[in-house]
Amino acid sequence: MEDRPIVDRRRFVVEQTEVLAPPHTPEIRLHLASEAIELWHSTEEELGRIGLPPPFWAFAWAGGQALARYVLDNPALVTGRRVFDFASGSGVVAIAAARAGAESVLANEIDDFALTAIELNAALNDVRLELATGDRIGRIDLGCDVVLAGDVCYERPMADRVTDWLADLATAGRQVLIGDPGRSYLPRERLEKVAEYEVPVSRALEDAEIKRTAVWRFKPA
Repeated sequence: MEDRPIVDRRRFVVEQTEVLAPPHTPEIRLHLASEAIELWHSTEEELGRIGLPPPFWAFAWAGGQALARYVLDNPALVTGRRVFDFASGSGVVAIAAARAGAESVLANEIDDFALTAIELNAALNDVRLELATGDRIGRIDLGCDVVLAGDVCYERPMADRVTDWLADLATAGRQVLIGDPGRSYLPRERLEKVAEYEVPVSRALEDAEIKRTAVWRFKPA
């Protein structure tokens, strides 16, 4: 088996991104791709060569921006509470929760590059986050009061598995919110809409320059 090269993740994130503010959360700065398609293709090729996933962490997706905006504008949701941010990506939602006064914020990702980006982004915004690697789907004992998830319904197998789990967390007494820009596999019958935004996005990654994006709360069964 061919040995895979060792990659300096911190250096990779810094060199492949710029420090930018997402348009819908201008008070937060992140290491983001300035040229979406070019970075996507170049990093996809490089990461594919060493067996790692594409750089989802390098983009401020509409669902995450909307959910972060909602948290910043409604700090009572998280103030003094323990927050679990699922599939944290760039960490924009986790950072918003920390800025809104959460007692603690645990950002969960299965991609080690994303965790590195989240760590760097937390430092940019002078907030403290805890990081958790690995697949936590199915676990109810997360040690949290609030669960946040941005834009996780873009593929059916993933959406079905995740939303069943999020619904179980809501039934177990957690406050569970999801940000979604109209993905096909969102189970709207389980949800109640709490906010809606017009979120600027990259046409190179989405099918429009503005995505109507909602924040939904899971209803306990």
